[in-house]
Amino acid sequence: MHWLYLLLSIAALAAAFNTSGGLMAICLLAGLAFLLAFVLKLAAERVGSRSRDEHMILDPEELRRFREQAEARKLAAAQQSDPPR
Repeated sequence: MHWLYLLLSIAALAAAFNTSGGLMAICLLAGLAFLLAFVLKLAAERVGSRSRDEHMILDPEELRRFREQAEARKLAAAQQSDPPR
């Protein structure tokens, strides 16, 4: 989708070079606006592709369950490593 903004920017700048007067100013502003939209959309897509998946975030209940499992494993390992008396 961001490439559409770039194409519209190029078209508006091409139209600005072929016209004169007030229409040229409007085309230049439109070209600048489309170019800015292209850059912002491109940056937003790049940042969005690098963000973490929200489904991978642990909820507090699941985190508590993992802590309990780790504590149980640690306790079981400590009981196995204790020498018998």
